[in-house]
Amino acid sequence: MGVRTAARVAIALALIVGTAPVAAADEQPGPAEAAASWLAGQLADGTHMTTTFDGTAYPDHGLTADVVLALDAGGVAQDAASAATAWLAANSGAYLGEGDEAYAGAHAKLALVAQAQGADPTDFGGVDLIARLTALQTDSGRFSDKSQYGDYSNGISQALAVLALHRAGGAPADAVDFLAKACPDGGFRLLIDQEPCVSDVDATGYAVQALVAVGRDASAALDWLEGKQRADGGFPGSDPTPGVNANSTGLAATALAVGGRDAAAAKAVTYLLKRQVDCSGKAAARGAIAYDEGGFDSRAARATAQAIPGIVGVSLAEVSADGAAADARGLTCATQPTSSTPPGTTQATTTAPATTTTKGGVVPAADIDDLADTGVEVGPAVGLGALLVLGGAGLLFVVRRRHAS
Repeated sequence: MGVRTAARVAIALALIVGTAPVAAADEQPGPAEAAASWLAGQLADGTHMTTTFDGTAYPDHGLTADVVLALDAGGVAQDAASAATAWLAANSGAYLGEGDEAYAGAHAKLALVAQAQGADPTDFGGVDLIARLTALQTDSGRFSDKSQYGDYSNGISQALAVLALHRAGGAPADAVDFLAKACPDGGFRLLIDQEPCVSDVDATGYAVQALVAVGRDASAALDWLEGKQRADGGFPGSDPTPGVNANSTGLAATALAVGGRDAAAAKAVTYLLKRQVDCSGKAAARGAIAYDEGGFDSRAARATAQAIPGIVGVSLAEVSADGAAADARGLTCATQPTSSTPPGTTQATTTAPATTTTKGGVVPAADIDDLADTGVEVGPAVGLGALLVLGGAGLLFVVRRRHAS
């Protein structure tokens, strides 16, 4: 953990009121490690995440990629991260697009996974992700999908593409120029073709990471983010999920940290840590970051995956598995309560054996109706497809089925 990261977490912990008694520092993992330990334990068969739709669990490639990047950001659980990366490399076809289909966001996200894991993005499961991503750039600089089911590329996929190509040797200037087209208020939109331009916290969080990485000015976007921060440090989503939540707050925290807005970043981390399940919660939930103030539910996996990089303050331009530990320590708790209580911090009071480990049963991932990290409406085929490709659910066949029906 870097000095600035440690300072942000220390400030955040100091701001939390009403926490449980604090155990000795060497008895408990830090917040990011505790969250990573829980998150690694959610991998089905130890290799991938799932999303449930109409009562059926499907492999979720994008969330699996987010988990790998979160574990890398936390600097722990590399046995789990490596297994998940291998699964992604072996099962990327439908997610990336097969035949004449190709999805920009999926290519960019998997390229970032390969880069963070020290794998070759030009030969990831036999696929040259960089060449295929570059081929999706249009004359305008936008990275667009190729599919009979529609173009679901948007502000987040554009930022991911710029980040991936920057790490691969340099993002094209026209692609960066296209990304840098901000709304009049300084933020960035999720839906590229939407008029009037409506800024989105998630899209702005990704855009700031990309702009800072390539040396472009992101001050107006950072100002806009600070203006959207609530008194408790949290950030809101967009319609149809406009409430303050850990997904959007995690992305904003990362952007604020890499943009040098340390005070605002520390406030965001405070919000996240207040939603981390501690030893007063159920054993299966300890370490997780709840989606919102409602407490632990099926959205916690996605929320935790986006919260960890925010707690650590590491950009997708720099996240790396180098030097990361093979395992992650879970919380050590004296008892296992039988009833759920509101999430608190990661502090515990004893040193009994941990019940949350990096290998274990799967807590269900979010149902599609619960996905709110992109702010795209779920239901119509276009909205669902955008969410799946961007948020990364890898359930494109659901969209195909709806188009065919």
